[in-house]
Amino acid sequence: MEKYTAYNSKIVALPNENVDTDQIIPARFLKVTDKIGLGDNLFSDWRYNADGNPKPDFILNHGEMKGRAILLAGDNFGSGSSREHAPWALTGYGFRAVISTSFADIFRNNSLKNGLLPIIVDKDTHAQLFSLCEEDPDTALAIDLTAQTLTLPDGRKVQFPIDGFSKTCLLNGIDEIGYVLHMDEKITAFESQDA
Repeated sequence: MEKYTAYNSKIVALPNENVDTDQIIPARFLKVTDKIGLGDNLFSDWRYNADGNPKPDFILNHGEMKGRAILLAGDNFGSGSSREHAPWALTGYGFRAVISTSFADIFRNNSLKNGLLPIIVDKDTHAQLFSLCEEDPDTALAIDLTAQTLTLPDGRKVQFPIDGFSKTCLLNGIDEIGYVLHMDEKITAFESQDA
């Protein structure tokens, strides 16, 4: 997992509410045991026709959306099953953050463990972001995990919550096992004194 740094990105606005993990990555793609290629199947049933051709009206199929790292989602994003493949597909596509008013707990935890930052904002900020994207599809935001801020185009900074452990892991580019391994010297020193 790469270290999470401050960055700016344009937004992909997907206003659908109650998007579950089967919509994010359908069950037929869960047979894989690694992340490679899952981004190609992100939102597959919405993104492709039955013959595999892209649906021209789906937002991720618009050429100007490529390379955008922030997904602005509707309320209650990531509900449903506990599949870790959902954040794998989102990061595989290139997203580094998802903004919503709420996330399913399991999805949020899986995201944090896989380098995807779930950002919770209040309803007014959420509505403002969708309005900005409607007015200007090239609206960009700045995300600073260290400061836990989202900076809007007008310069307003919005604080977002994150627990200290997840923040530390993201900023250092490590997962839970990496965090424990990082403490190897302290663990060894403790064990030698405790003997």
